Amino acid sequence: MGVIDILLEFVQAVKEFHSSLYPTLQSFVTLFILVVMILVYAIFVWKLRKFISKKNIFNFDLNKYNRSENSVLVKIIASAFYLLEYVLIIPFIVFFWFAVFTFFLIFLVKETITVDKIFLISAVAVASIRICSYIPKYGENLAVELAKILPFTFLGIAVFEPDMFIGLASRLSLRISQLPMFFSGMLVYLAFIVILEVILRFFEFAFSIAGIHEPEEPEKAEVQ
Repeated sequence: MGVIDILLEFVQAVKEFHSSLYPTLQSFVTLFILVVMILVYAIFVWKLRKFISKKNIFNFDLNKYNRSENSVLVKIIASAFYLLEYVLIIPFIVFFWFAVFTFFLIFLVKETITVDKIFLISAVAVASIRICSYIPKYGENLAVELAKILPFTFLGIAVFEPDMFIGLASRLSLRISQLPMFFSGMLVYLAFIVILEVILRFFEFAFSIAGIHEPEEPEKAEVQ
């Protein structure tokens, strides 16, 4: 028995238990489950909005391990570290945020919105945030706002849908049965995120080589 079958059996057991309750208690349990889902989603978005909106998510400084004294070799090793840090590691971190965000949307939005459309919505949102983070001067502040506004807008749309509060157990069963599509469709979007990040880093690296640097701000305001 696979994981999907176990989850479906669990949801079916919860549905039968829910049906055995008094109607008033049924409404209470449904509302409680929805509140927990929305709370977890909101915490996820709030905690990670600045994380996804930073151009340089981590300051690994892998170049400190470059001990070579040969100028040509130094440049080659520095380029290799740059590739490892910004083209391989960070895209996968961004992809993790995309995957979790998509996973939440699958369970929050109504079932008439297919998994493919949810993938597309998430990819557009994440790509927009990442591109904004590379805009000079105000880009990261704009990306923070987008990382906050877009997910909460999707949540607001989901909450104001009447179907959000009707047939919750049936919707969960349907979405769990669609999880194989969720996992099988991830590779395309992983490639998209990696290619996007590579293109953005290429232009930043090219501008840096050409001596075109982003002007430094005297003081960077914290976006609350």
